[in-house]
Amino acid sequence: MHPHYMFYIFNSQQEQASGNQGQGSWLEGMNSPLIQQEGDCKQLKLRFDVSQYKPEEIVVKTVDNKLLVHAKHEEKSESRSVYREYNREFLLPKGTNPELIKSSLSKDGVLTVEAPLPAIAAGDEKVIPIAQN
Repeated sequence: MHPHYMFYIFNSQQEQASGNQGQGSWLEGMNSPLIQQEGDCKQLKLRFDVSQYKPEEIVVKTVDNKLLVHAKHEEKSESRSVYREYNREFLLPKGTNPELIKSSLSKDGVLTVEAPLPAIAAGDEKVIPIAQN
């Protein structure tokens, strides 16, 4: 991760128990931010597992400097009722242009959100010395 960017991920998820308990290996890194660099441009890439939701049940939006991912699924029949809700909130780096954020959904239910990262002015950098005890 680039040392100049700080990311926060807030998780809140209310779901009925599912059969995914043993699949933590690849799912654990799903919400970790990834920064890719192509030339001078840096791109923030976020991935979310929304495989339990239909594309029309998923909403991605920005509010101020936050990226919000919301999905809701409801199923009702005479014998049962299922309700699932998925919420993720991600604080975007200062200066991120919401107009340039793109999202895509893979066939296996992985939502990818990409945003170009703003350039950092050289004057904003300060090296913090490490004290050795």
